Amino acid sequence: MSRRPDILGEFTADHRAVTELLARIEAASTDDRQRNELVDQLTDLLFSHCAAEEEHLFPVVQHDVPDGGALVFACIHDHLTIGQYLSDLQGLGADEPTFGTLLQGLADTVRRHLATEEKGLFPAARKALPAGSRAALGEHLRNERAAVAEAGPPAGTEAGTDTGG
Repeated sequence: MSRRPDILGEFTADHRAVTELLARIEAASTDDRQRNELVDQLTDLLFSHCAAEEEHLFPVVQHDVPDGGALVFACIHDHLTIGQYLSDLQGLGADEPTFGTLLQGLADTVRRHLATEEKGLFPAARKALPAGSRAALGEHLRNERAAVAEAGPPAGTEAGTDTGG
């Protein structure tokens, strides 16, 4: 039986998915529909990921990691910046002049943030939190995500229901 990732492994896997999706967006043509769909996917992934970090990881880092409060503060600041970029991108066509600038700002911020977490926050958390605690947090996160996936999207938000354009 394979070993399940701990909470840091779960978030690192999210980081890989975010990086891959960013690359797909950057490589996409300026086709509005395709790029906007990819941005919507990235928005969902990043908001879900950031919320999970803030709920499951940041409280224990703040409590158990030396200087954890400063680490968490910096990460939350990045999350807010990322959220603003995503909000600004919503509804913009890929051919609009500000789209490329906003996308580049988002990509730069996200990549820097992921590196900061993987080189600073995650190692500090790994050092401070016992393996059993990290594993339990990972299991809790997986269970929560499975319950959300089983419940499905809220009414009216299924893929393909957007008739705007």
